[in-house]
Amino acid sequence: MVINFPRFVKTVSAGVLLSALSVSAIAQKVAPSALNYIDPRIGNVGALLEPTRPTIHQPNQMIRVYPIRADYIDDQLTSFPLNMVSHRMGEVFSVKPDTKTVTAASWDERMPYDHELEVIHPWYYSTFLIDKNITVELTPGKKAGIYKFSFPAKSASKSILFGTYNDGKAKWELSNGNELTGMETYHDEVKVYVYGQLNAKGAAGTLQNGELTKKTEQDGKNLKSYITFGSGTPDVIELKYAISYVSAEQAKQNFKDEVAAVAFNTLMQSAKAAWSKVVNQIQVEGGTEAQRRSFYTALYRSNERMVNISEGGKYYSGYDDKVHESNRPFYVDDWVWDTYLALHPLRTILNPAMESDMLNSYVLMYQQSGWVPTFPVLFGDTPCMNGFHSTVTFLDAYRKGIRGFDVAKAYEGVLKNANEATMLPWENGPKCELDDFYHEKGYFPALKKGEKETVKLVHSWEKRQAVAVTLGGAYDDWAVGQFAGELNKTADAATFAKRANNYKNLWNNDKQLFIPKDSEGNFIDIDPKYDGGMGGRDFYDENNGWTYLWQVQHDIDGLANLMGGKEKMQARLDQTFREGLGMSKYQFWSKFPDATGLVGQYSMGNEPSFHIPYLYNYAGAPWKTQKRIRFLLDVWYKDNIFGIPGDEDGGGMSAFVVFSSMGFYPITPGKPIYTIGSPVFSKVTINLTNGKHFTMKANNCSVVNKYIQSAKFNGKVLNKPTFTHAELMAGGTLELQMGPKPNKGWGI
Repeated sequence: MVINFPRFVKTVSAGVLLSALSVSAIAQKVAPSALNYIDPRIGNVGALLEPTRPTIHQPNQMIRVYPIRADYIDDQLTSFPLNMVSHRMGEVFSVKPDTKTVTAASWDERMPYDHELEVIHPWYYSTFLIDKNITVELTPGKKAGIYKFSFPAKSASKSILFGTYNDGKAKWELSNGNELTGMETYHDEVKVYVYGQLNAKGAAGTLQNGELTKKTEQDGKNLKSYITFGSGTPDVIELKYAISYVSAEQAKQNFKDEVAAVAFNTLMQSAKAAWSKVVNQIQVEGGTEAQRRSFYTALYRSNERMVNISEGGKYYSGYDDKVHESNRPFYVDDWVWDTYLALHPLRTILNPAMESDMLNSYVLMYQQSGWVPTFPVLFGDTPCMNGFHSTVTFLDAYRKGIRGFDVAKAYEGVLKNANEATMLPWENGPKCELDDFYHEKGYFPALKKGEKETVKLVHSWEKRQAVAVTLGGAYDDWAVGQFAGELNKTADAATFAKRANNYKNLWNNDKQLFIPKDSEGNFIDIDPKYDGGMGGRDFYDENNGWTYLWQVQHDIDGLANLMGGKEKMQARLDQTFREGLGMSKYQFWSKFPDATGLVGQYSMGNEPSFHIPYLYNYAGAPWKTQKRIRFLLDVWYKDNIFGIPGDEDGGGMSAFVVFSSMGFYPITPGKPIYTIGSPVFSKVTINLTNGKHFTMKANNCSVVNKYIQSAKFNGKVLNKPTFTHAELMAGGTLELQMGPKPNKGWGI
């Protein structure tokens, strides 16, 4: 059952909601239709692990805010942050209003709210705190924001409480009764600065050693400060603020540049206009309301990361802990294991200039740190997951004509990663003996069951992930070789073309799966559905051997040959979607909590599965891709709080929804080719930044009419389920005739 959330606050008698309602009314009056389909609450209850957050921010900008709560089920708020520094990796500077006399316990008191009185748009948030009778509103800028706290009329007590989220050193100073400056240390070493002003003056104080004081300055850890306003001050207290990663002075400059002389509604309309530009870049016709809500919410989430942290011609880099001068944007906050598959390719279509700036940032990170990062965040690289998939991202952009980065330096960096960095999951730095083994033998060795780890560098929790590392390494090595070929580096191209075949070294023909080998070259006898410890990490990663059966995007024909041809590949795909767990879901998920959204052995809730349903296009049965994609979108991407089947990871999963709903997908990043699925809309128009328009028409498209009967591209008959990036960017038109039953002969 599809649950349609109320899009705007219901009419209530409480006068404190007037401001929220008026802002929402303004939003309704001028909003283009696409904006009205965005619902940040979709997915706010996680399948098993992380929920999505209802993040309020401008597209790809530094300031990101959401109410601090466990998930959508939680009816109490802990606080409101002034900024989310990194996706799911921490906040800075807490703020909360209060109508009670301030005590030491006030900062820990949670705030009940009513879900039905909550208004959430990417450009505006409002909630009503029931016990306190306070309405909280906020709207985001780029490096700044504005909070409004509407207190009960003639309230005897009005206070704003300030705090910190991190354990490092911090500082608060409340001066002149309405001015605040602060610093909070994020991730042990990064100093984040804030400057703000309130629209009314009050009496400031701090909490020290469990006692309230009248001091206006505070240094140390776990700081708590407050301002209390007298009865003669306005009922609506407004906090304007700005954040900086550069300096306290820059925070004040950001304040002057963005919000000092800007009204709340003006900033809100500016943020809304930014979102209108982004989401209206893709216009859709047809489809159900639920499909439009899922689509445009996914497009919104595809613009959370990376974020531009440049400030006035400067940026702080965690890659050398220095402030640099540059008039070009510097972007951080990317989890490339999640985003190389669909989010970066989506940006090569919608905003190639921004993608260029992001890859330029990657090059700068390499120059500053010595390695091309894998999960570049504010404080530096986080070596999460496995693989050097930024290599694939560089190749993909290069082949799509994106050149706004130092290509020679980029190649130098990816080559160094491939030859000199350790491939071990969740580790950074130089290679170890296991990497030398991979380079010599062509696979990453696994331990036998019960064998004790002897290599110190192996992460105690993440293990070796020997099959996942080998398969991911083969794809990355293929990308290095292809990049080398583009740059006429023939020797490197030949070397890495050979390494691209390393995946074949773990193919077990008897089991028709990729199975780990020990250091002596013997297959290890495992249950590929369940063995490998938590998340299968001894051999795979977050998913079992059935998911990793298909991790050869760079050589689909080679994989088909291993299986005995396209017909057997097709049968194996069928089996993947139909094979039972062989155990209870409870037992399976006790080891594989990331492998959610199950259809047989297929896990819609985890990124390595995204391309699998599209493989039917290469196995002689495009109609099965059409069937599977429609089924997966309908079952697992509902427009409600449960509407994301796994960890969304800041756009990684949402980009899959955007592509698949439009009817095509970049099955192999690094190859500028799209493979065709089954669009949910009768017409999609992408307004390209080069002034042209790509159009997809699906005549007679409906929930039932999901099968392609015939196709044309630019008026010419198309009998293959692919088209190129160049054809798309030239302003091509893909026209499909849809019907209720498959045309099994189309696209073969």
